[in-house]
Amino acid sequence: MALPDELDTFRKVVRQLCEDRLAPRAAEIDRDDEFPWDVHRLFVESELMAVGYPEKHGGSGGGSLTMAVMVEEIARVSASASLIPLVNRLGAIPVMLAGTDAMKTELLGAIARGEHQMSYALTEPGSGSDSVAMATRYERVDGGFRLNGTKRFITNAGASDRYTVFATRDPELKAAGISAFVVHAEDEGFSVGKSEKKMGIRGSPTREVYLDDVAVPEERLIGEEGEGFKHAMRTLDWSRPTIGAQALGIAQGAFDIAAAYAAEREQFGKKIGMFQGVQFMLADMAMQVEASRLLVYKAAAALDAKDPRISYWASIAKCHAGDTAMRVTTDAVQVLGGYGYMRDYGVERMMRDAKITQLYEGTQQIQRLVIARQILGKLS
Repeated sequence: MALPDELDTFRKVVRQLCEDRLAPRAAEIDRDDEFPWDVHRLFVESELMAVGYPEKHGGSGGGSLTMAVMVEEIARVSASASLIPLVNRLGAIPVMLAGTDAMKTELLGAIARGEHQMSYALTEPGSGSDSVAMATRYERVDGGFRLNGTKRFITNAGASDRYTVFATRDPELKAAGISAFVVHAEDEGFSVGKSEKKMGIRGSPTREVYLDDVAVPEERLIGEEGEGFKHAMRTLDWSRPTIGAQALGIAQGAFDIAAAYAAEREQFGKKIGMFQGVQFMLADMAMQVEASRLLVYKAAAALDAKDPRISYWASIAKCHAGDTAMRVTTDAVQVLGGYGYMRDYGVERMMRDAKITQLYEGTQQIQRLVIARQILGKLS
C-alpha cells in the first residue's frame, strides 16, 4: 500500500536521523546494556516522542500508522531504541482510552516533552498469557486505593517514572475484578528489582516492579473500577501493530545488510549473490518482509479507521511480522556466514533482538488463538 506523501516524507526524515545519529550508537547500546538517555533526549528534541498523542493534550498528533512507520525506521537501526517511544505509548494507551482529560493533559504532554516516561505493568510471576490470573491486589481506602503485589518483565522499569498498573480487587471475580491505575515511581512503597540479563533488546531495561502498600489517590484510577481487563485487552489491540512494526524494522535492517553483503562478497571467483542458492534466500526474505509491511500497515490503518476487526488484524500483523523477523535475521546471519556470527556486522544482534517479537505483547501461540477465534466467531 502506498503511503500518503506527508507520511513518506516523515519516513525519510526519521530514517536520516537514525542513520546519522542512532546507527553509530546501536552496537554500543547493545554492548553496554544501559538505557540510552542521550537517545531519549534526541527523540524528544526531534519531536518523535510527541508522535501518536493528541495535539490537544500536548502531542504532535499522528495516528497508529504514523507510529508504525516511525517505529519501523528506528528498529531498522536499533530495536532497543525503538522501545523508547513504543513503550511510552504502550503505557499511555489506557490513559488515552479511558483517562480523564486532566490525566491525559498531565501525562501525554509530559511524555512528549521528555518530562515523564511511562511503562505498562500487566505481567506477573504467575500470570503471563493468563493475565486474568493476576495476584496483585488493590483495596479501597480513604481517599483512594492501596496496591500490593509484584509485576514481572516490565520493559523500561527504572527508566520510567510513571506506570500503568493492573490489579484485582478479588481474584474470584476474574476479569470483572481488575482495575487500572497510574502509579508514580516516587510513591511510597514502590520499588523495582535488578535489570534482567536478556538475549536481546539490551539497553532497554527489564525489571520486576514491587508494590508494597502503595497508596494511589482516587484520581489516578483509569476509567471505572472493574474495567481494567477491558482496557488491558484494548491496549494490546492498539500496541500489537506497533510490535509488528518493530519486528518489520528488524527484518528490514537485517535484509538490507544481507543484500549489500551478497552484492559485494566474492567466493569461487564471483559475487555470492550470483549463486542461485543465495538468490533464492534473498528472494524469500524480500517476500516475507514486503508481506509483513502490508499487514502491519493494514493493521495500523484499521486501528486509525476504528475497524471493528482490529483484534484480528492486529494479531495477524504482529504474528506474521514477528515470525518474519526471526526467519529473516537467521537467514541474514547465514548469508554472511562466519561474518554474520560476529558482532561487527550487526545481524547477530538483530537475530537476538528478533526473538522477543515472538514473545511479548502475547506469544505467537496466543495470536493464533485470537485469529482462530475471530474466524470461528464469524462462522458461528
